[in-house]
Amino acid sequence: MNLNKLDLATAAVNFAELDSIERLNSECFCLSLDTQALKQALESEIGQAGLFELIEQRCPYLFATRPVFVSQSNMTRMAQVVSAIESVVALPAYRSEILANSPTIASHNPGGAMGVFFGYDFHVTEGGFGLIEVNTNAGGAMLNAVLARAHRACCPAIDKMVTALDRATALEDDILSMFRQEWALTGNERELRSIAIVDENPTHQYLYPEFVLFQQLFQRHGIQAVIADPSEFTLHAGVLKHGEMDIDLVYNRLTDFALDEPASSTLREAYLQNAMVLTPNPQAHAMYADKRNLVLLSDPIRLQALGVPQATQDILLAAIPHTEIVLAENAERLWSERRGLFFKPFAGFGGRAAYRGDKLTKRVWQEILSGGYIAQALVLPGARVISAHQSAQELKFDLRNYVYNAKVQSVAARLYQGQTTNFRTPGGGFAPVYEVSTEVHEIGCGSGKKRAMT
Repeated sequence: MNLNKLDLATAAVNFAELDSIERLNSECFCLSLDTQALKQALESEIGQAGLFELIEQRCPYLFATRPVFVSQSNMTRMAQVVSAIESVVALPAYRSEILANSPTIASHNPGGAMGVFFGYDFHVTEGGFGLIEVNTNAGGAMLNAVLARAHRACCPAIDKMVTALDRATALEDDILSMFRQEWALTGNERELRSIAIVDENPTHQYLYPEFVLFQQLFQRHGIQAVIADPSEFTLHAGVLKHGEMDIDLVYNRLTDFALDEPASSTLREAYLQNAMVLTPNPQAHAMYADKRNLVLLSDPIRLQALGVPQATQDILLAAIPHTEIVLAENAERLWSERRGLFFKPFAGFGGRAAYRGDKLTKRVWQEILSGGYIAQALVLPGARVISAHQSAQELKFDLRNYVYNAKVQSVAARLYQGQTTNFRTPGGGFAPVYEVSTEVHEIGCGSGKKRAMT
């Protein structure tokens, strides 16, 4: 992991002279990742011994070396888009239309559970804005709670923007409250006693260190927690069990969204029998994360037919890039327009099998034409320069809004190179986001000083 001491910029930057947030993201290097603080958080404060070394070995580019700056107006706008989509999803007409085209299991009543960690992903610059997709098992929230403890400023003016410990503690409290609320919403009056964090072959997952952080968080607050593969469960007399442990709630990190795989059969049956609380669940995925939903949400005719208020339509149509399903009848046109499009599978996740149109080959195009893809108008990502050296490295970034119960809990950036986020880029990974108020007048960034973070 390349997280040794970081040299800071020597040039002074006056915020009042900056033309835009892009210049902040290009010229301000006064916030930097503190390796020792990161290790302390991972191994002593909220994690466990050896977790830092595990990340170094398994996922060395999980945490970015620099934060991202976002204007207050764009932070507000993202929250407005989240609220607008949530209001549409609440409409009976929308729900009926979506469920009619979803797997049967999506119609099962989840008993009131809303789904933890929805991820609304945006591309945001001062000249462009777009909601790229919505996910219902968005990873990274606990990692970002750790990251908030580990960025340090080199000058007092910038340090005023960083409330690391308070921010991290509040986010951890919100996470715990969210899981307890999911349990209570399903009519359970006793305390939540046990949680299973479930993914396929979890110890081999790239974000396995986050599973450990969740397990430690739950256990610190008196909740038993186990990290498990879906095949490890049994169902006895209406009780889901992992070994001898009764499982109250399953924190679902599977990408088997409809629980169709053989390994998920016990979880599927337990869910259908209401033997546990599953969060997020198949209905949540159908309502929010199926990429075909973006077709509806970017179509003024369909929004009007659903009875969506004009003010809400205006927010959605301005923020969601035009999206359509790839079909034989529009294939020729979409191919000719491909340089301005991005292609994604209906149930895609993690950027897999997603392609920028200008990178498409004829072979891949034929795979797309076989079915199951959307074409989305291209919205360019933001950019963050992570080094002040002459050969400065510029990375792309997107912004992930973690949402529960229609409210934004936190916002994090993901820095990367390539077509999509990949956590394979030196200097890239999850990054804290700092909101810059339009009322800021003058802050000395760097103040002409040079200092190293340890």
